[in-house]
Amino acid sequence: MKDFHKLLETAVEKEASDLHIREGLPAIYRMDGSLQKSGDVIKKEQIITWCKNLAGDIDNLYQKDLSYQLKNLARFRVNIYRQMNSFSMAIRIIPSQIPPLSTLNLPDTMEKLCKLKQGLVLVTGITGSGKSTTLASMVNEVNKTAQNHIITLEDPIEYIHECKQSLINQREKGAHFQKFSEGLSAAMRQDPDVILVGEMRDLETISTALTAAETGHLVLATLHTQRAHQSIDRMIDVFPPHQQGQIRIQLASTLKAVLTQQLVPKTYGGRTAVAELMECNTAIKTLIREGKTHQIPSIIQTNNTMTTFEKSLENLYNQGEIDEKTFHMFSVGG
Repeated sequence: MKDFHKLLETAVEKEASDLHIREGLPAIYRMDGSLQKSGDVIKKEQIITWCKNLAGDIDNLYQKDLSYQLKNLARFRVNIYRQMNSFSMAIRIIPSQIPPLSTLNLPDTMEKLCKLKQGLVLVTGITGSGKSTTLASMVNEVNKTAQNHIITLEDPIEYIHECKQSLINQREKGAHFQKFSEGLSAAMRQDPDVILVGEMRDLETISTALTAAETGHLVLATLHTQRAHQSIDRMIDVFPPHQQGQIRIQLASTLKAVLTQQLVPKTYGGRTAVAELMECNTAIKTLIREGKTHQIPSIIQTNNTMTTFEKSLENLYNQGEIDEKTFHMFSVGG
C-alpha cells in the first residue's frame, strides 16, 4: 500500500478536497473545485490490490463506502466502485484537525445556535459544499463549551471528536446501525442532549428527528438543498398530503434555523463559504404553518439578523475575497 499512501500524502500536501483514482490515468486531484492530473499512470493491478486491502473480497463488490486513516496526517472517506472492467475510487480528504467555527466565514449567529437546548438546526447545500465540516465544527463548539452528551450518526464517520467538556459517542451506518431512522430512535433512548443526523431523506428519519427536537434535544441535521425555504418544502413533501398540515405545525415549533452554504474560489487560492442563514422568527413560523414558504426569501432579505446568499456573496466581493468573475458566476442569474 506504499504507493497508495503516497497518493494520499500528495493529496494532503496539495490541499486537495478529493482524490480520484482510475485505471489508465494519473491520480486526479480536485483543487479549489477543479480537477488536476498529477503523477504516473495508475495500472489496473495497482487498483485491484488497493481495493482488496481496503475492502477485502471484491469479487461480488459493486460499490463500498469506508473510512481510512493515515496516523497524524488525515482521515479519508473512500468510495470504491466498479466501472467497465475494473474499479475506481473517489476519496474525500478529511483534515485531522476540526476547524474552529469562527474560521469558516459563517454568520456569527452560528455560535449562538450551538448553545440551544432543543430544536432542529439544518445545515444544507450541494455535495462538496462543506456541510460535514460545518457540522463537525458545531459539534466541536458544543464540546468545548457545554457538559452535554452528544451522539453523532454518520455515513461514514469523518472527523474524530475527543471528549472535552462533553461526552461524545460517534456511530457509523452499517457498522453500528442499519438505517438512520433506527439509529435516531436508539439515540433517543441513550440520554442524549445533542444528536447529529448525517442524512435525513426518508419520512421515518425526518419524523423521528422532529420528535427528538420536540422532546428536549438539539438535533443538527443536513439536507441537499440550495435555499432555506427549499429545505422546508423538501421535508414536508416527503409526507403524504393528509399529514403535511401536521408536519408544518411541527416544523414551525421545532425548526430553529437553516444554514445553506456553498464553497466558492477565493481570489488568491483556496475556497471560502458563501452562506444563507434563516432563523425562525414569528413571521417565518407563520409562513411555515400557512404553507407560504415561497415568501420566506423576502423575510430573510429584510431582516437584519439573517443573511441571504446574495448578500454574503456581495460582502465577499467587496472585501476582495472573490473576484468579479466568481461574483457573477455564482450570483443568481449569473
